[in-house]
Amino acid sequence: MTDLNHPGPRESWSPQPGSPDWHVTAFLGPQPGAGDHTLIDAVRELRARILFDHGRRPAFLRSDGSHADDQDLDFGAWHFIARRSPGGEPLGYIRLSAPDSGERFQSRAYLGDASYEELLAAEGIPVSEVFEHSRLVVEHRARKLGLGQYLNALAIGAAHHLGARAMIGTSGTKDGQDRFHERFGFRPVPGTRRYVPRYTEDVVIMFHRVLDGAGRQHDLVTRLRDEFPLIAASGPSPLLPAPRAPRAAPLTLTEAAAPDRDVWRPVLFTAADHDALTRLLTSGEVREVHDTLDEQLTELVRSREPACRDDAEIDRKKREQLTGVAAWEYGTWVWYPWSGRLVHVLPREEFRLVRTDRNRGRIERPEQRDLFGKRIGIIGLSVGNSAALTFALEGIGGAYRLADFDDFGLSNLNRLRAGVHHLGVNKAVLSARQMFEIDPYLDIEIERDGLTADTIEDFFAGGIDLLVEECDTPWVKIAAREYARDLGIPVVMDCNDRGMLDVERFDREPDRALLHGLLGDVKSVDLADLGYQEKVDLILAMVDADRISPELAASFNELGRTLSSWPQLASGVALGGALCAEAARRILLGRPCESGRFYTDLSQQLSPARSVFAGGAV
Repeated sequence: MTDLNHPGPRESWSPQPGSPDWHVTAFLGPQPGAGDHTLIDAVRELRARILFDHGRRPAFLRSDGSHADDQDLDFGAWHFIARRSPGGEPLGYIRLSAPDSGERFQSRAYLGDASYEELLAAEGIPVSEVFEHSRLVVEHRARKLGLGQYLNALAIGAAHHLGARAMIGTSGTKDGQDRFHERFGFRPVPGTRRYVPRYTEDVVIMFHRVLDGAGRQHDLVTRLRDEFPLIAASGPSPLLPAPRAPRAAPLTLTEAAAPDRDVWRPVLFTAADHDALTRLLTSGEVREVHDTLDEQLTELVRSREPACRDDAEIDRKKREQLTGVAAWEYGTWVWYPWSGRLVHVLPREEFRLVRTDRNRGRIERPEQRDLFGKRIGIIGLSVGNSAALTFALEGIGGAYRLADFDDFGLSNLNRLRAGVHHLGVNKAVLSARQMFEIDPYLDIEIERDGLTADTIEDFFAGGIDLLVEECDTPWVKIAAREYARDLGIPVVMDCNDRGMLDVERFDREPDRALLHGLLGDVKSVDLADLGYQEKVDLILAMVDADRISPELAASFNELGRTLSSWPQLASGVALGGALCAEAARRILLGRPCESGRFYTDLSQQLSPARSVFAGGAV
């Protein structure tokens, strides 16, 4: 048998043909107080970095920014490291501890000495024949490639080869790790499940008898049991890959122009701007020209006269509409500098008549004209982006003031209608661009620094007919409402949880308590320097902690630990935009819409009891 206690410096072992494409190295850690600890320190850093998981388990991050997972169990244990190629970056790791280190087993520490020994006695297995595998960690990008399954089978196979009669270990439960181990012949030990703060989840003891086989993974475990001597003989290797010489970026990447993240206003040209339009077309900046004016004229005729279906008659009316000018001279050429597109559209009134033609029957043309005459303020363009775009689509408002200090980030792509090419763009800029692409004739002003004590007065200057408030900052929420109440401006707010919509009719109720009085007689000056927990408590009071969804309630204790921010879904954001638009349209057109808090909870709306067909379809 290979001398497993002293493996020599050989090439790393690679799987045989037909095996998963993993390259594994292994080493047996020195006993406590003996040998070189360099490799032990390296695997501890590797494990802790993966376990930290970008903040999911904050206990593995030191104050100096390094990662720590120091355990005495590392000494005298087998350590397995997996890569995709020899010398490549480590992608996964697992540890196997033999009975001679059983006093330090994680499962023993978890249960306590007496309960641990009682458990083994009840199973009829002496402590001298029980192995423990632990610390199975895999980089995110390798988890769907089967590396976790492979390493788990390897540790079990190694234990079988080394003479184990049983295996034990602790397992998390939050992501189904316990069910994962059951596929290898492990079973949870009744009465051992409990919450462990360090791991931020419930943990349970899992037990495995070698004679019972390895469950659905029996064949893989058996093969790796036989290959373990070769893996062990490969010996240790440097844990970090050798540095690769940097390569220059492709020339086109260094020469390509960076996107303009600031521009958000389109430029409108008419026939009178012939020279300027010519200069633009010859500048090389125009990437695409979109001219569908003929089709738009056809829609204009049909919008005015829905019964007109004769093609010859439609063509005659289109010529009349042009009044003798060339088609290119009619209407407006809209230059969108952020996309390089030049688009030909109808004149403003005709453009809006056609664009909102399908609103008729729900919003008639006199009402459409009234709505286009309104000025809307929107604060917070994450959830507020959905409201802004819905307003623009429906023609609710012809002028807007938008405010948001934040830039569009990758994590916003789960709920905002945008693309990867918008990353890094201020959210107010992004929303203004999107709205102008729906209607280039809108009047939009933005405040890229959000609302502060220096900017809030200017935001309300010039008059606002309705305010949509969707920011996360308590001071802004209260200060904006103070201004709205003083100026008689109605406020709507969607909470993005259970379809909660707030309506505050300060235009009718000048003495109405802010946020329905949930915060008492709070004033914005009292909220300028709140600590983190104070902000959380205030927001819980705002949304009424007894009425929020169980999911949102559970998330509060996880913020900054396992969650980076509030959970939000695109479906909820889209619903919020619809609710804000419905309330805004009713308010601005003088239809019934009272102050209050309203819920459109989809989880309740879609419950079987609400089906109009009792017992299923008819």
